Amino acid sequence: MLEQIEKTIYKVAIYIRLSKEDVDRGYDESESIKNQRTLLTEYVQKLGWKYQLIDTYIDQGFTGTNFNRPDFQRMVRDIENGKINMVVTKDLSRLGRDYIETGEYIEKWFPGNNVRYVSVTDGIDTFETSNGNNDIAPFKSILNDMYSKDLSKKIRTALHTMQKQGKWVGGKTPLGYTKDSNDKNKLIIYEPEAQIVRTIFNMASNGSQVGTIRDYLNSNNIPTVNKSRYNKETFWENKTVKNILKNKVYIGTTVQNKRSRISYKNRKIRPNSEEKWIIVENTHEPIIDKKVFDSVQKMVIVQNYNRNEKKNMFLLDGLLFCYECKHKIGVRGKKNGNYYMVCNNYRRNSKLKLCTSHGFSYSNLEDTIINYIRNLFQKIDSEKIELEVKRGMTKYDYGKILQKLENEIKLINNNIDQMYVDKLNNKINEEMYERLLKKFGDEIKQKEKEYMETKQKKEEAKQDDTEKIKSIVQDFLSLNKPTSEIMKVIINRIEIHQDKQVDLYFNFKQLNNLKEKI
Repeated sequence: MLEQIEKTIYKVAIYIRLSKEDVDRGYDESESIKNQRTLLTEYVQKLGWKYQLIDTYIDQGFTGTNFNRPDFQRMVRDIENGKINMVVTKDLSRLGRDYIETGEYIEKWFPGNNVRYVSVTDGIDTFETSNGNNDIAPFKSILNDMYSKDLSKKIRTALHTMQKQGKWVGGKTPLGYTKDSNDKNKLIIYEPEAQIVRTIFNMASNGSQVGTIRDYLNSNNIPTVNKSRYNKETFWENKTVKNILKNKVYIGTTVQNKRSRISYKNRKIRPNSEEKWIIVENTHEPIIDKKVFDSVQKMVIVQNYNRNEKKNMFLLDGLLFCYECKHKIGVRGKKNGNYYMVCNNYRRNSKLKLCTSHGFSYSNLEDTIINYIRNLFQKIDSEKIELEVKRGMTKYDYGKILQKLENEIKLINNNIDQMYVDKLNNKINEEMYERLLKKFGDEIKQKEKEYMETKQKKEEAKQDDTEKIKSIVQDFLSLNKPTSEIMKVIINRIEIHQDKQVDLYFNFKQLNNLKEKI
């Protein structure tokens, strides 16, 4: 082994990392990089002619617990391509602070790719098998990992302290505010955007629905925060409008810690429960009067209840697609007493003219399709369709339907619980509470009935009993009481043309062979 090492010509990579934490602690970025480069370059030069410095890889402002760093990954690719066979760092922590991944590289990945690793100040050299410092490398990695964990905890504690003091520690400020030039942790009103916020709240307080506000903003070319600040072509969405209407920042209250990273090693963000939110009142000048804000909240709450009440009430929900752009077609609010359809691609990007509205009455379409299918069933060979449906039933995921119904029942119960909390907080009055409670109660009864019926069908489908199969098939085919689940068994897809022509695609060959244009 030693003889082989002595004959090797080493193609050396110097790897340098300056963490974001180092910068935050006041280390001079350029000086630290320069010092690491000088130390490592001199080290390689002293090794002699067999050690050729090929390249220097530098990552600035990256934590050691994340190995997805640009230049580190570039070095990995160069190793895989045979360009590098030796890696040198100042110390083990420069390579990484996650002891599991660091150990994977030192003990598995580097040796597996015939790469020699040297940590200069730690005295670690993976090709020096008799080197006692190699034995303590895993313990150093654990200590580095513990350091990162402790540092992350300290940073998080410091941020929470500032949040509890009402200081703004977020990045992008809300629409209508900017950071005070004299205090980056304080919000001040930015009047050009504040006027947009006032318009949104004024419309809502006068009874305008979220969708109406969205359409007004888009049709009048009123810029979103991205358009206003960064010249990015974005459009108003229902969610954007609703988030503004619900944001307490506009009454001078700072709400922070609504989201957090999964761990100091995992940078993914997850929402925190409300009890973990940090809420401080009177931290900055309000844009909206509190009375106006509170009245708007009642409107938003009622709209949410109504939306949840309407959810899954449409038999063809999830089956409607645009013929031209292939995006889904959604069912929107009432127009002239009827629900109407609109291409989602058009709705979201109307300014870009990526598609047309495809807007016409959903109610008329639903009635037309149900009657069409009923008439079509009169022309079919019942025995053949029974066989087809039977085969379809073997693929039909009753478990998925049952889970969906369970989730829907849970959602309704959650709405009832939230509604009770809203009543206690005087967000809705007793009359509204009783009315909504009755509606939700009726909806739960219906869902529970569907659940029991589906559960029975699941048990019957397990049995190879001809009469029972026929009974189930007839239940599907009768359409006397159609449900969205039955429609999904029969129909594969419905495509709507901009000229209102409808293409209907079934899950069964016999039906597809008989169909005509609607």
